[in-house]
Amino acid sequence: MNTRIDKWLWAVRIFKTRTDASEACRKGHVLVNNVQVKPSRDIKTGDVVTVKRPPVNHVYNVVGLVENRQPAKNVPLYAENVTPQEELDMLKIQKSALFVQRDRGTGRPTKKERRELVEHVELLRMNAD
Repeated sequence: MNTRIDKWLWAVRIFKTRTDASEACRKGHVLVNNVQVKPSRDIKTGDVVTVKRPPVNHVYNVVGLVENRQPAKNVPLYAENVTPQEELDMLKIQKSALFVQRDRGTGRPTKKERRELVEHVELLRMNAD
C-alpha cells in the first residue's frame, strides 16, 4: 500500500486540512528522510518526516500507513513523535514569553507596550540560541 505524504500528514492530525498539508509540502516545510518532498510523494513505514513550524521542527517516524483521517487516540498506531526535547523547550519559551500579566480590564497593550514586548521576545530568542 502506498500513501501520499499529504494524505498521511492530514490523516495523523499533523495538519487540520489536506490542503494545508499539500501547501506545506509545496513551500518546502516538509522533509522525508531530510529531503524536501512534493505532496504526491509516496511514503513507507520507517521513513522520518520532519515538519518545519517555526520555531520548532517536529520530527515523526512513520509507524504505519493510513489515508483516512484518524481519531486522536489512533494516531500513535501510525506516527511516533520523536521531536528532540530542545525543540519542545523552544516552544515552551515562546509561549511563556508572549504571556504578560495584565490587570483585568486594562485593555490591549499600547503601541509603546507592544514594542517593549517585541523587544523582550527577541532578547529571549537570542539568549536561547
